[in-house]
Amino acid sequence: MQGIIAVEKTLSALADILETKGYETVDLSDSNLVGIDAIIVSGTDINLLNIQDPLTDVPVINATGKTFNEIIDELGRM
Repeated sequence: MQGIIAVEKTLSALADILETKGYETVDLSDSNLVGIDAIIVSGTDINLLNIQDPLTDVPVINATGKTFNEIIDELGRM
């Protein structure tokens, strides 16, 4: 097991690939973030007001402009 990754619903294809690589994935919108090792978002909800109230201390990966391999490599470095 590589870890538990919360993935935004719009990135379901990425979640499927992560599962083939040994990660467990959960839907970000359904998760309470307890026990999560990383979060992957699509980047469509950009923080225009620059409000920074983190809900968790785990790494957040913005998938915008990245290939599946780049995201998997980034998870491997965490």
